[in-house]
Amino acid sequence: MASSPDVPSVGNTPENPGNNSPSAASAASGSSEAPLAAEPAADERRGRVRARRAAVMAVPATLVAAGLAVLTAQGALGVQFAISGMPFAVTATDLNGTGFEQFGALDNMADGSPNAGDTGGQELVVTSAIKKATLDHLCQSVDLGGTNLMITAGGGADKVQASALTTDSTELSGNAEFNNIEIGNDASTLTKAGVKGPIGVFSQQADTVHIANLRQTNYATTAGVFKLPGLKLRFSDSGC
Repeated sequence: MASSPDVPSVGNTPENPGNNSPSAASAASGSSEAPLAAEPAADERRGRVRARRAAVMAVPATLVAAGLAVLTAQGALGVQFAISGMPFAVTATDLNGTGFEQFGALDNMADGSPNAGDTGGQELVVTSAIKKATLDHLCQSVDLGGTNLMITAGGGADKVQASALTTDSTELSGNAEFNNIEIGNDASTLTKAGVKGPIGVFSQQADTVHIANLRQTNYATTAGVFKLPGLKLRFSDSGC
């Protein structure tokens, strides 16, 4: 899940105090008229969006320090669709993967989404990627307001299998073990899962990952192949 560069807003560029500038003319004429102030609401919204973009670079570092790990991550340079803005839970008793990568990113909602709130339609996420993964007792649920849409799979002898599996997460927990982990890479140089993140963004990668008792809050998931043996979809009073 990559951020877009800030675009300066009209009227926010300071005037050059040259001979022909309005500021210079006012000073020369001795005018005491004060410049019009920018609307506080617009400035605050822009500030929040910029702060989210800046925070992308530090997200995975906190996860490493806490000993937590994410399930998977988004493909290529980010999710290629507008997210709904409705988070969904994902759990699994065991995840085993080969080719693991992780970095910070921003997901964007559709213009005018009712779920945007005061975020500017953006969600700061941890993007992770696994080249090949197997999962035991996978559960996914989304709260629809009073009821939950739930999907379960891989509860029998056959496990859930995925290739090029990716997710964008805001919360995660579990007991993780990595093999040959590298921490502090530039996200644009990652090689383990075939995904490259934005240049200048903190990241990590490992040859293999094992996570027991995985739990995530996600905003997006993509996969090249996703095999779900024993798939069941139903409505439930409670989520995963």
